[in-house]
Amino acid sequence: MKFYKMQGAGNDYIYLDCMESEPLNPEKLSRRLSDRHFSVGGDGLILLCPSDKADFRMRMFNSDGSEGKMCGNGIRCAAKLAHDMGYVKGNFCTVETLAGVKKLQLFFGGAGKVNAARVDMGKPVLEGEKIPSSFVGKTVVGQPLEVGGEIYKITLVSMGNPHCVVFVDDFSALDLPAVGKKIEYHASFPERINVEFVKTAGKNRLEMRVWERGTGETLACGTGACAAATAAALNGFCDAGEEISVLTRGGELKVTYTEDSVWLYGGAELVFSGEIEL
Repeated sequence: MKFYKMQGAGNDYIYLDCMESEPLNPEKLSRRLSDRHFSVGGDGLILLCPSDKADFRMRMFNSDGSEGKMCGNGIRCAAKLAHDMGYVKGNFCTVETLAGVKKLQLFFGGAGKVNAARVDMGKPVLEGEKIPSSFVGKTVVGQPLEVGGEIYKITLVSMGNPHCVVFVDDFSALDLPAVGKKIEYHASFPERINVEFVKTAGKNRLEMRVWERGTGETLACGTGACAAATAAALNGFCDAGEEISVLTRGGELKVTYTEDSVWLYGGAELVFSGEIEL
């Protein structure tokens, strides 16, 4: 089977061209291919599929086999691959996802290859019930959540995927795997949740570490960066309508938050392609 390994800000996924046919069990295939010791290795699996409402349809699966609605870093790489393979022409494209049709602007480097993209991620969902969570109200901003005997102040944002943003002063004292997993599986979140630990690092500048639902800690998360920037604006740490730099362990992402939409800019790279025997 032919595959493509791609990364955006260190979020690495295995991509398959499924324009002709889709695998019968992509959940199992994602678990198989994502294994970093016995297979290709990655944060999950992304399929490029035909669409009757966009240039193509993207299906995204986490490394545990669960299907996600949206992936901000993954969609940029998907658009690059679709352009490189001739499925997309020009500087713009549309991608159907479980979170709706997303619009992207493509940017080019050497040899006419796409090396970055800007994604209209849509309007953030802020209502507690729609995250979904047990919290109520039009917004959940700086609300207390008890986790393992500790109280964390959380802000909830959905960008198609649910996110819980926690602002911290220092990462060094944080047991991220332990706390991240406890929040992911907290009873307040019936569909589990992604967790971003964020600290301010200057004007409209954030540092972020992320615990992704179904995967664990990753080097970056595109929807998570959008959620972090949105939460920072809602808490008064950053300015709405201005570009916010989000520094992840895998690189820098740039986010602009408004009440109507969130824009995400970042790189997209083909790491290698190959064939795997299953």
